[in-house]
Amino acid sequence: MSHNHTHSTSTITHGRAFAIGIILNIGFVVVEVIYGLIANSSALLADAGHNASDVIGLIFAWTAAWLATRKPRGKYTYGLRRTTILVSILNALLLFAAMGFIGWDAWQKIADPQPVAGIPVMIVAAIGVVINTATALLFMKGQKHDLNIRGAFLHMAADAAVSLGVVAAGLAIYLTGLPWIDPLISFIIIIIILYSTWNLFIDSIDLALDAVPKHIQLDEVLEYLLSCPGVNAVHDLHIWAMSTTQVALTAHLIVPEGGSDRLIADLQKQLHEHFGIGHTTFQIETQSGEIQCSTDC
Repeated sequence: MSHNHTHSTSTITHGRAFAIGIILNIGFVVVEVIYGLIANSSALLADAGHNASDVIGLIFAWTAAWLATRKPRGKYTYGLRRTTILVSILNALLLFAAMGFIGWDAWQKIADPQPVAGIPVMIVAAIGVVINTATALLFMKGQKHDLNIRGAFLHMAADAAVSLGVVAAGLAIYLTGLPWIDPLISFIIIIIILYSTWNLFIDSIDLALDAVPKHIQLDEVLEYLLSCPGVNAVHDLHIWAMSTTQVALTAHLIVPEGGSDRLIADLQKQLHEHFGIGHTTFQIETQSGEIQCSTDC
């Protein structure tokens, strides 16, 4: 029986991006709340609520990214990497709750329309387009390989688009004088955010339930393992996410002639380069069915 491990230590915290994004968005939330109340704009208040939840989300994501870099100790033999997955779920739930309150406020405005000052709405929302776009760009590079960072990027990118929509609403109100346009934009904002948040939520739940990460095809990994010289069969194959950036694999390999360090080293290298799997554990067996895990695989 032979075991081997390889660890990925390239967790990126994006500390400066988080700090800049949090500071910019806190300032903008304050501005939006003030002018949303002055202009009686539910669209501005909706956007402020969303941005406030994003600030909280950025703080949680930053904390989780930092915790993921801490070395394993005590009973946490894998460290605290999985906090990045838990925070992704928490961020999605926070956004769902925020959209509920925003929807209720917009519905009240439809039932009892109030005059809205279009010019202040346009000016404040335009500032939001700039701030949210700049913040999203800070996370653009890292979001391709980290669900935690992708959550931050998607929130900021959606905010930029939503703020642009609020600018359009302010212009429409200014030109037509129709107050119902403002809560209508709020509902459009809610739909956009719920769509992107739902995808993030489902992806996070999958990782929390140890599903194979979306970017990895289980059949392709199995096919590769079976194609390796000396490997006659594979069983008890498991692939799961240790965090939003790190993937683990365990497998029992049937190698009649016995395993070697070279075989395992080659497997590790190829799995990391072609599938992005950085933590691997192999159990080498010489006869099929000699040793079985307790789980049904």
